[in-house]
Amino acid sequence: MKKGLTVLLSLIVALTVGCNGCKPNTGTLVNVSYDPTREFYQDFNDAFIEHYKKETGETVTITVTHGGSSAQANNVVAGLPTDVVTLALAFDIDHIAKNGLLSPDWQQRLPHNSTPYSSTVVFLVRKDNPKNIRDWDDLLRSDVRIVVAHPKTSGVARWAYLAGWGYVLKRELGDLSKLHDPSAAAEVAAAQTKAQEFITALYKNVIILPQGARIASNAFVQQQQGDVLLDWENQALLTINEVGVGVGNYEIVVPSVSILAEPPVAVVDVNVDRRGTRAVAEAYLKFLYSKEAQELIAIHHYRPRDEEILAKYADKFVAVEMFTIDDVFGGWQKAQEIHFESGGVFDQIYVPGQ
Repeated sequence: MKKGLTVLLSLIVALTVGCNGCKPNTGTLVNVSYDPTREFYQDFNDAFIEHYKKETGETVTITVTHGGSSAQANNVVAGLPTDVVTLALAFDIDHIAKNGLLSPDWQQRLPHNSTPYSSTVVFLVRKDNPKNIRDWDDLLRSDVRIVVAHPKTSGVARWAYLAGWGYVLKRELGDLSKLHDPSAAAEVAAAQTKAQEFITALYKNVIILPQGARIASNAFVQQQQGDVLLDWENQALLTINEVGVGVGNYEIVVPSVSILAEPPVAVVDVNVDRRGTRAVAEAYLKFLYSKEAQELIAIHHYRPRDEEILAKYADKFVAVEMFTIDDVFGGWQKAQEIHFESGGVFDQIYVPGQ
């Protein structure tokens, strides 16, 4: 693993830095992204290159790397040359900021807290849904085998974990506003216990925990492992529309309650100022909010922020009750500390091989 990262670092350094003493090439850009965005950024990069050429006369070369969101953030902190990050979790970009590579106020720089689109967590099942999986409770049955990425490295895996937890709180409390009502403290504590019991049982049915969402998808689709995949809505839609692979072979099950997933973007300040790429990096992220990019976002099955374009593609996105991480968990920092740090709830409930 370390050898592979070293090779990747060396390759991208060669592509983006060139030689010692060379003037920084402002026509190059490196985007470090999370797993399922490959297809989107192929099309977006082509559109941005054309747009930037018209605006400035400059030709941009763009390199994009993909992987589990938290693993990608760690790579950036470890020295992976990066101009912009487009990751699955605000926490992962906060992690980069805490290591001094970008400003702590990064989320205030672009609209919607620097999240140009949203998504959610759904279930992908096989044709005709042979295990009759309809909602979160069905995932606990003894005959159901679950595939999901690892929450220590994957963004969607963390979203999925929290979506399941929040579902139980909603089921037990009815009204999630009780979470913030001191008079309901005993009821909330009991609901939190139920949620932990639920997640513990769910992970006993998980048969594989790969590092990233795309690896989990490949295990379910290509290797035919498991009965249900917990996945991004956009990646599930991509799978069922893939000719020769997904068309007619898979179905999406939308649970009764899920989470509003908001993957954010940011310029890596220290790197762009050193390389002289701030102008192109900021233009790149700003272009994500353009009409053209928002249309591409919808085409690639993400939920655009532009209301007009969202309405145009409304038939694609099933209505689902969603809660936010702030509403239920008090934000990413608190959720990370309680659930995903070493010794947190996930480490307590999940023991490999048991």
